[in-house]
Amino acid sequence: MGVIDRIWIVFAALNGAIAVGTGAYASHALAAQPQAQEWFRIAGQYQMAHALALVLLVVLRGRIGSGGMGGLALRIAGWLFVAGILLFCGTLYALGTVGPLPVPMTAPAGGWSFMLGWLALAVAALRARG
Repeated sequence: MGVIDRIWIVFAALNGAIAVGTGAYASHALAAQPQAQEWFRIAGQYQMAHALALVLLVVLRGRIGSGGMGGLALRIAGWLFVAGILLFCGTLYALGTVGPLPVPMTAPAGGWSFMLGWLALAVAALRARG
């Protein structure tokens, strides 16, 4: 397993734990704030799904290989998922706790990162050897 694979698995594991923790926080500490709870719920769902997707990418890299167009597309997908988690989920968590961020359009940029990551995964599947 390469360095990037280990980084993605560590990042995925930490994000899985964070998603569970923020769900508990939203249920208890944000009970009186339904909008903040909803932002946390959405962020947690996307964070957990894409943490698992990062683990899937590591498994696929082992099967497809890290070379060629398929391997490159998998690397791109992984980094787009990382960006999406940070931008989309991070923005929603910030909205639920401290309010809007001073940088506009971070959540939509994260959403685009997620979508482009899934498209890169499709390219990887189409370009896989075998």
